[in-house]
Amino acid sequence: MSVLRRTYNDGAIHFQKDSDEKTDGILTISKENLKKLKYPEWAPTWDPKDDHQFKNPKPFKHIDRGLFGDASFESLKVDGVKFKKTSPKLGLEVEGIQLSSLNNKQKDDLALLVEKHGVVSFKKQDFKNQSFEEIKNWGKYFGPLHVHPTSGAPLNEPEFHMTFRRGSKQEQVKFFQDKLNNISWHSDVSYENQPPAITLFAMLQSGESGGDTQFIDMIEVYDRLSPLFKDKIDDLKAVHTSKEQASAARAEGGIERKEVIDSIHPVARYHPVLKKKSLFVHRGFTRKILGLKSEESDNLLLFLFNHTVSCLDAHVRFQWEEDTVVIWDNRRVLHTRTMDWDSDVIRHAFRLTTVGERPISNQEEYENWTPELEEHNISLTDYYNSLSAEEYYNKVISK
Repeated sequence: MSVLRRTYNDGAIHFQKDSDEKTDGILTISKENLKKLKYPEWAPTWDPKDDHQFKNPKPFKHIDRGLFGDASFESLKVDGVKFKKTSPKLGLEVEGIQLSSLNNKQKDDLALLVEKHGVVSFKKQDFKNQSFEEIKNWGKYFGPLHVHPTSGAPLNEPEFHMTFRRGSKQEQVKFFQDKLNNISWHSDVSYENQPPAITLFAMLQSGESGGDTQFIDMIEVYDRLSPLFKDKIDDLKAVHTSKEQASAARAEGGIERKEVIDSIHPVARYHPVLKKKSLFVHRGFTRKILGLKSEESDNLLLFLFNHTVSCLDAHVRFQWEEDTVVIWDNRRVLHTRTMDWDSDVIRHAFRLTTVGERPISNQEEYENWTPELEEHNISLTDYYNSLSAEEYYNKVISK
């Protein structure tokens, strides 16, 4: 296996054949763990009837609500609201706003707030007291909802991506038998042709400290590079794949709601609201750079991965409490969980994420993009992926 790859088996989202079980034909967590849930209707399930029943989204023109936001954020600065920067460039903590009660104008400003700060944390939120439909309708304002191919979801609610820490010290012990650390920086499902943008993560049940989520600002990571280096990578394309994630789910006896997908994305993507570029490669799903030989691609990606993880001065981490909601811009930041707990306390949370625009390299490409053109580009994915370095240069770069 390439040094660029990790075995992708996130027990917090995947069915685990050694600890989970099948009840009435539905794959779910054990009866013992089910009894521990404060919100059992949110129990993660993997329904066999959903296997290969969903399609990867067709190309569509994404309307970013941040484009309609007011940078003064006056609509959000109501009485009692407090804003506190987590760091000078990345992260914000907000007190006094109830997200579920925002009107459309406030949601537009919220989208821009998240995009400008990368990731925003809100305490004392009531989403878990809302119905599934109410929460989905709230999320749909920002775009179509994504369905994850392999994670757990509440029964008949595939738009919700569940994470569940099963409350066993053995999870940590087993993980570190073969690994030195759990840090795995990634952008969620970047293998999709149109990956997520605005992403909401809500804690349902938590205990003691630990298990923080860390974020790193890929705009800052890109800006640290020299002008010459930026110029060399700005036109490069990389392949992102869901193969390892799907394989890990199958190995544990889980399901695949969709077919495996490869997508070709720019190494440096352009943000249409912020009008800035960010580095868009990561160890989770990025596998090769088109037009380079294997050793060239591996070494360039390894440099970019190492550069990313070294930028801890472009990094923040958020602690979780029950009722905490964190919203981030999946286009701008990478994130990773932290496996530093040493207890049998369970943790239960859900993610709701909206599909964003096709990653593009610059403003001109964004303005000229059409779903019809994208359908053509998608049809060429396997062809481009199969070309040798010389063939790709002659048939794609130099023509």
